[in-house]
Amino acid sequence: MSSGGRPIRVLNVAEKPSVAKAVAGILSQGGGMRVREGRSRFNKIFEFGYTIRGQQCQMLFTSVTGHLMELDFDDRYRKWHSCDPLQLYRAPVVKYVPEDKLDIKRTLEEESRNCQWLVLWLDCDREGENIAFEVVEVCTQANRHLNVWRARFSALIDRDIRESVEALVRPNQLFADAVDVRQEIDLRIGASFTRFQTMLLRDAFHLDFARDNRNVVLSYGPCQFPTLGFIVERYWEIQSHEPEEFWTINCTHNSDEGIATFNWMRGHMFDYTCAVIIYEMCIQEPAATVSVTEVARNSCFTTNGAVKLSLTVPNYNHEWYWGSACSKFILIFSIHQVAKVRQQEKLKYPPHPLSTIELEKRASRYFRISSEQTMKVAEDLYQAGFISYPRTETDCFSPRTDLRAIVQEQQGHPVWGSYAQRLLDPGEGLWRNPSGGGHDDKAHPPIHPTKFSSGESRWSQDHHVSTIIMGLKLI
Repeated sequence: MSSGGRPIRVLNVAEKPSVAKAVAGILSQGGGMRVREGRSRFNKIFEFGYTIRGQQCQMLFTSVTGHLMELDFDDRYRKWHSCDPLQLYRAPVVKYVPEDKLDIKRTLEEESRNCQWLVLWLDCDREGENIAFEVVEVCTQANRHLNVWRARFSALIDRDIRESVEALVRPNQLFADAVDVRQEIDLRIGASFTRFQTMLLRDAFHLDFARDNRNVVLSYGPCQFPTLGFIVERYWEIQSHEPEEFWTINCTHNSDEGIATFNWMRGHMFDYTCAVIIYEMCIQEPAATVSVTEVARNSCFTTNGAVKLSLTVPNYNHEWYWGSACSKFILIFSIHQVAKVRQQEKLKYPPHPLSTIELEKRASRYFRISSEQTMKVAEDLYQAGFISYPRTETDCFSPRTDLRAIVQEQQGHPVWGSYAQRLLDPGEGLWRNPSGGGHDDKAHPPIHPTKFSSGESRWSQDHHVSTIIMGLKLI
């Protein structure tokens, strides 16, 4: 492990400078941290002492900024007219460090030469694993004796970080290879189709938005382009739609148990005269009649309450009250006769734990916040240690997750704190572990609060909204 009792020098690499600073701050608490400049002025180096599994270590913490390398074709195939677009499916590709990342590469090479361990603190998904192996490639070229480890964490909080550094694992080459394959497919398809359609179409059409058609690039992306097709198709449908007036008969039942709304099987009626005739036939009959042979046995048919019928038509509004059945029954009306009564129980289940897609959907539906803004705010909250990693497909908690401890931290919240207290009260009997949605990306848990806050002074309204969504989804 170490020579002559000297501490092991450990090079730690995070995916972003902010994450490197946060993790170094957590691990160096009370130990005195020194900060120095690296080759890149954006990626500083933090130094401090720490003990890993009983071994004294001198920790050097730095970062990259996302992917360290890019994938491209060999020089012979990079020019547009150097080959037929079809040849790009067999052309050799190379992975290299671009010019704007060379300073980061030099920092990694210089620091790794004097270290015995390399610990990778990249995001715990496939993309993070791929970046991790890019870092490994650069560092091991400078020092092939490095002992390489991977830290897996989901939140920038003391508990998660300290547990992960005590449970280091080896990086997963298969996850990294999966991203390499995806990147190569995207490159080959995107480049070949972009070149093909640009050279084929830019001389065939006059593009109003382009000053010089010779410099126009009609880009193609294997994911973006089909999506654009759906958007265009929907736009054409909306443009070709011809609006037409229609009329409906609405029926609601008022009782002590609430209001029940019934649906007319006919749906929309496009003939105004027919709609009025049917409506008049309904209001001329003061009470609904029942076909006894078709009513379910033991059904509770009474004259208590009333069914309100109304016809929604332009410049015409009338309503009448009609004798009806209990609201626990679904009624199918045939003008003035109840044709069938059947009882049906409707269950409303609690929502599943929060995934990225569900977070974006709820922020858009209830608060009109765009997906881009939602993820920007979520990233801010994650890096500040208030929530777990916000990019996850997982919607079920692991049995090892201490949900009660998470809820206990929320008891002082002004919005849901009192409900959190009731959940934890055995006398209330409200506690129930959330049901899983069946998705687990094996990288991160569902999005959840990791640290209590009733609101920070620097937070925007969107930050407050996002914490409300996550807090209410948790409890």
